[in-house]
Amino acid sequence: MFFKRKIYDKLLSWKKGDFGRCALLLQGMRRVGKSTLALEFARHEYDSYILINFAECPPEVPDLFSDVSDLDFIFLQLQLIYRTELKERRSLIIFDEVQFCPRARQAIKALVRDGRFDYLETGSLISIRKNVEQILIPSEEHHLDMYPLDFEEFLWAQSDEVTAQLIRQCFGQRQSPGAAAHRKLMRLYRLYMLCGGMPQAVEAYLEQPTHLTRVDEIKRNIINLYSADLKKLDPTGKLSLLFQAIPAQLNQKSSRFHISAVLKDARPSAMLEYIAMLQDSGIVLPALRVSDPQPDLAAFVDPARFKLFCADTGLFVTLMFNGRPFVENELYQRVLNDRYAGNLGYLYENAAAQALRAAGHHLYFHSWVDSASHHSHEIDLLLGRRNKVTPLEVKSASARSHRSLDLFFSKYHDRIDERVLLGVKELSVEDRLLRLPIYMAFCFEPELLSEKAC
Repeated sequence: MFFKRKIYDKLLSWKKGDFGRCALLLQGMRRVGKSTLALEFARHEYDSYILINFAECPPEVPDLFSDVSDLDFIFLQLQLIYRTELKERRSLIIFDEVQFCPRARQAIKALVRDGRFDYLETGSLISIRKNVEQILIPSEEHHLDMYPLDFEEFLWAQSDEVTAQLIRQCFGQRQSPGAAAHRKLMRLYRLYMLCGGMPQAVEAYLEQPTHLTRVDEIKRNIINLYSADLKKLDPTGKLSLLFQAIPAQLNQKSSRFHISAVLKDARPSAMLEYIAMLQDSGIVLPALRVSDPQPDLAAFVDPARFKLFCADTGLFVTLMFNGRPFVENELYQRVLNDRYAGNLGYLYENAAAQALRAAGHHLYFHSWVDSASHHSHEIDLLLGRRNKVTPLEVKSASARSHRSLDLFFSKYHDRIDERVLLGVKELSVEDRLLRLPIYMAFCFEPELLSEKAC
């Protein structure tokens, strides 16, 4: 099933703007919908296309790219094998699962220079970056990251094109949609957090909207798939342990991810390598600590401290309850109806991180020790825009306390645009403190932030 995705417009911009001067590599975590999107794009935007799935194509197809000195021969063979006519400047050739044929990726340079057709590559991050040791990576290749469905896309999947527009309008005008609408939207967002944005899980929900056990089964299968991938890179299983430890680490409210708490005997050099491999997989979202919260956040990163989030909050939920053989439908219903007794702050924090990353922001946070009380404080997430910093604190309860935000404001008030408290309460504004319901997190798009009145 194909779901409407925002990234489709970026594919269109590439097609209309590059005119064949650059291939596009669509990359992301496994099962995020890259191949489905590429196929849908080809069907609607080109007169004809050839999709080469290097994971299961005839052996003679990869052999064609061993020698690219005769492109006419290659194009002739592809048309014969796939029984499709290629039309100059009106056809697309898709290299699906390109990580299985590094020679085809290297051939992009010659293919793009030829200029007759457009080229779209897809691949999983963890394999793309592994299988490049023996090839020259083409400079004529533009990269585009694909993420799970965000909340707006989740609503689109339910044929709801109105709700997200209402949310975005309320965000821009700094107005609440009203108490009744707020309660409905919070329930919708809790449903989104439970299902997540992996297309297979969303499809399972649409097929059985009153029974979420099937959704959880699919998410467990995806997690098992990721664990198997990680074990190919690290047969000891340590990478998989780090991935599965993300919810527990976030729940400790520590100012960083403590690898040593998960891997007792890991060497410091090996720890950095493990984190790099996890990041390359695309299944985690790293947030880097900023030592000095200036608007240019990247210039003040402290590489020794970081947090890890799951790239999909639905998978995060399944990892949270991984001690059970399966997540009972009743447990999902308690979370959905806001009757879960435990603290869900770390779940909401992961959801906020996923929303900001999907909107195009890199993830940063700030922590410090108060010189007077010697207590540790943390700002969950930071945004830098223009010459100001926007601190965000995430809460799952309706508590009014926001001490870390207050202390941060007292220290850096001249740098701050406004303080943001993301949580479960309705939108309100008071003394440069913006309370936002968590379902508005997707609205922190760069264009909206630049347009809104401060």
